[in-house]
Amino acid sequence: MDGGTDTKEIYENVMNILEDLTSNAHKLQEQVLEEILKSNAGTEYLSRFFPNGQADKQSFKTNVPIITYEDIKPYIDRIANGDTPSILLAYRITQFIQSSGTSGGQPKLIPMTAESFEKRMYEPLLPDLVIKRCFNGSDEGKSLYLYFIKPEMETPSGLVASLYTTFYFKTKSFKTGLAKFCTSPIETILCSDNKQSMFCQLLTGLLQRDEVVRMGSSFASVLPRSIKFLDDYWKELCSNIRTGYLSDWITDAGCRNAMSLILTRPNPEMADLIQQICEDKSWEGIIKKLWPKIKYITSICTGSMSQYIPLLEFYGGGIPLVSPNYSSSEACFGINLKPLSKPFDVSYTFLPNTAYFEFLPVNKDGGGKAQDTRTIDKPVDLVNVKLGQYYEVVVTTLTGLYRYRIGDVLKVTGFYNKSPQFQFVERQNVVLSIDLDKTTEEDLSKAIMKAKIVLEPLGIMLTTYSSYADTSLMPGRYVLFWELKMKGRKDLPKLDAEIMEQCCCIVEESFDFTYKSLRKGGIISGLELRVVKHGTFDQLMDYYVSKGASITQYKPPSCLKSKEAVKILNSGMAGKFFSSKTMF
Repeated sequence: MDGGTDTKEIYENVMNILEDLTSNAHKLQEQVLEEILKSNAGTEYLSRFFPNGQADKQSFKTNVPIITYEDIKPYIDRIANGDTPSILLAYRITQFIQSSGTSGGQPKLIPMTAESFEKRMYEPLLPDLVIKRCFNGSDEGKSLYLYFIKPEMETPSGLVASLYTTFYFKTKSFKTGLAKFCTSPIETILCSDNKQSMFCQLLTGLLQRDEVVRMGSSFASVLPRSIKFLDDYWKELCSNIRTGYLSDWITDAGCRNAMSLILTRPNPEMADLIQQICEDKSWEGIIKKLWPKIKYITSICTGSMSQYIPLLEFYGGGIPLVSPNYSSSEACFGINLKPLSKPFDVSYTFLPNTAYFEFLPVNKDGGGKAQDTRTIDKPVDLVNVKLGQYYEVVVTTLTGLYRYRIGDVLKVTGFYNKSPQFQFVERQNVVLSIDLDKTTEEDLSKAIMKAKIVLEPLGIMLTTYSSYADTSLMPGRYVLFWELKMKGRKDLPKLDAEIMEQCCCIVEESFDFTYKSLRKGGIISGLELRVVKHGTFDQLMDYYVSKGASITQYKPPSCLKSKEAVKILNSGMAGKFFSSKTMF
């Protein structure tokens, strides 16, 4: 991709492929399912649903149940413990992908074959080319992509389990492909010490600041974390640049060797410039100031990651935010063909050749809450979804997932040829529950987004949030944790009790009829809002990372289930406020 002509030709070829895929969505979906059934119908799991040996689409839809991970987990556990993979799929399993979701507190294990892994390695290329087409000159510079790994674990069968990204970063395809355009040497990405990795990646990014034309991470949560790290360590980073000497606490051999090839001489002029930028009381637009040639920031900003959009817009200073694709450990679903869309308006075009997709209709009542109608309505195929309707996605793959509920609720926003385009709406899960009330992630997010509007005229930003149901007292109540900061400063804003109580009331007023009825009847106490100090949620992330979570795929929990996690947030509490008991 050295020349503009070559890039244009590659882009045109890619778009021709996409045109072919999306124009033949129905045919490709039929072929995908046919291949899956032809290969795997004889497995222990599937064969029991085809007693007559008739493994066609009709019998598949009639006999094979729609499942969750808990239904398939006993088979995966058997394989992980040494049983033959043929109980679930015909192909040889080469590794397990650890999902960022959990089952019983443990990461989900998703089987992966050599063939499926090879196909997925090309996933980043499609959205990358589409994005570069929209930003002139973005293929000529370097990428400050903040990537991290998580140590692999070996199952009793000898099969290794790790995050998909960890496997991918170790492949020749990544090392000779995307990594060549990154500011971070591969050794810094593969460093298992996240702190040393972060320091070195930011240092190399600063040293090459005039070459950086794009910035990104797998998930949006990583970028504010990186800016917070930069805030904590910019003086030391400047010292390294000024002296040309790497800090002694960087002990990882790979990092030190890689940095010795980049940090080759003192550069006091660059250090002084970076220091001047970082000494500014306001870090609004700090990314643009430190990396003036950046054209866009790429990261998944939809779903639970949308809470970081205002913060990234603040730090970005007008740099476009691009959410490139919709993917999970289980499968690749679609890509964003309109990178210039506003983050909250992003739709993903489904790729019909990656898996077999079905969609469970989901109604939306007047309050916006998803209502479960799956026992009434049958799932529909990819090409039969209706514009404006809501669905929960169900996936069937060659790697042993059959009619598997992902848990995501999507809204059909349009079509690209015959392939539908979806907007991510919510995870189909309840995050808060007391008595008969069940508040979903979407309900909570919408309520908080309404309440934070009160703070914006005061220059106060909500940087992140979480919640939990406190049932230690009777009646129980919902508790929110908010981390706030001033737009022009890094310190905690002065908290006006009247304003904060107003936020509590707005959140409660945004909840549904069931909550309001229980609240009025005294079954649920008034909502409590606890404001925590800047950096408290970083401590929460450190806790989850220490328990095995990946910094790359970390998703802040909308609702806390761990007593230790609640304790961490409580330790940073700067103030607490309650909703008026007479609001109803």
